[in-house]
Amino acid sequence: MVAYVVIPGIDGSDGQHWQSRWQQAWGGAAVRIAPRSWSAPELADWVSAVQTAYEAVGGAREPVVLVAHSLGCWAAACWLEGARPEGAAAFLVAPPDPRGPAFPRAQAPSFASLAARRLPCPALVVAGEDDPYCAPDVSASLARRWGARWESGGPYGHLNSASGLGDWPAGRALLGSLVGGAGWRGRRAGSGAGAA
Repeated sequence: MVAYVVIPGIDGSDGQHWQSRWQQAWGGAAVRIAPRSWSAPELADWVSAVQTAYEAVGGAREPVVLVAHSLGCWAAACWLEGARPEGAAAFLVAPPDPRGPAFPRAQAPSFASLAARRLPCPALVVAGEDDPYCAPDVSASLARRWGARWESGGPYGHLNSASGLGDWPAGRALLGSLVGGAGWRGRRAGSGAGAA
């Protein structure tokens, strides 16, 4: 059984966002982070919220996939770097470029100086070809530094509600390639991959 920690970006993900749709489908197997600073993100608060959600979803007992979008990708990466959990994987969608012109520095200053470092688990970065928050070559570079696979999310901008992705079946297939792949060496012995 695989559990999921859902990590949205600033202000959370609305009901039309693929993250919300997936979370609803996963039911009790998924927990969304609940930081106090949704609108004015504080890195320490968000990282703590990832830890709380990880514990709530049974991360000590089950393999867990962090399903992150936008600024949530950085919270996920920072938490993974510190916690180094066993049996985890990271699905990182549309990470913004902290050095890019569109990064919300004034709104999220504690995120603005972050740098990508190798993650301690299998990871997949999916990025839009025309994402206003991160050029494809930059997201591919982030993926390399994180030690993650990179995949194009197509010409759908920031891969959010405004992208009109609905349930985003292409994203579900990419998640399945991460969760169901034989390369997920972090999977605990005796645990199946579960349904993506």
